[in-house]
Amino acid sequence: MITSWFSSLPLLLFIGAAGWFYAYRQTNVNIVDSLWSLFFLAASLVYMGVAVETTVTSWVLLVLVATWALRLSTHLSLRNAHKSEDHRYAAMRERNPRFAKQSLVTVFGLQAVLAWLISAPIAASILAPASFGVLHLLALLLFVTGFYFEAVADWQLAKFRSNPGNRGKVLDTGVWRLSRHPNYFGEACIWWSFYLFALAAGHAWTLFSPLLMTFLLLRVSGVTLLEKDIEERRPGYARYVESTSAFIPWFPRKPRVSNTISEKQS
Repeated sequence: MITSWFSSLPLLLFIGAAGWFYAYRQTNVNIVDSLWSLFFLAASLVYMGVAVETTVTSWVLLVLVATWALRLSTHLSLRNAHKSEDHRYAAMRERNPRFAKQSLVTVFGLQAVLAWLISAPIAASILAPASFGVLHLLALLLFVTGFYFEAVADWQLAKFRSNPGNRGKVLDTGVWRLSRHPNYFGEACIWWSFYLFALAAGHAWTLFSPLLMTFLLLRVSGVTLLEKDIEERRPGYARYVESTSAFIPWFPRKPRVSNTISEKQS
């Protein structure tokens, strides 16, 4: 199975290189965000192609991966269309004169390899599938929960940002009333659902994948990074922090600070 798992890596590296070439010509690496979920769809298709046999659970998992990947990639592509480079990458470009060329490895190559590594539960579930059982039902329930939070959160945030009157304000309604990062919570649920497929097939060793994804969402590219300076840009965010769960959706608490969510960016 390990050999078959590695079989997707060349394709992911090729996709990453093609994305880098496009980004290099555009002087904008935002496309890497759209490619992230497509790496996993590409890997899944490779696993289906090299699998000795495919079962109902294999096809169900492929459909789930495709549904998640295509929605997320489409959302990010529309969000980033005609926009300047993300401030994270722009800062890297400003600090490093060689960023344009080095991003082939430091951005696109790194994400391709990371995607291959994290795809382990998908590979295990497709290459050595198990008959449909209770864990698969739990996985489906967890996937639907995660997909709902991620998709609805993205839609509500896009709608909120499309209104110029909301500039500098904090979205604290809908699923954003229950969590400050409902889209990241949804993403974590989806990856734990993929792991349940692998667990059902006896591949508990792939536990590192959802753990790594959850860590990235909480401590690296997700919650911690986004909240680093957001209170400076949105004064009302302090009140939001006091009243709203950071990650796992929960009932709002009574805030202890006096900031109002209607305060504009200073």
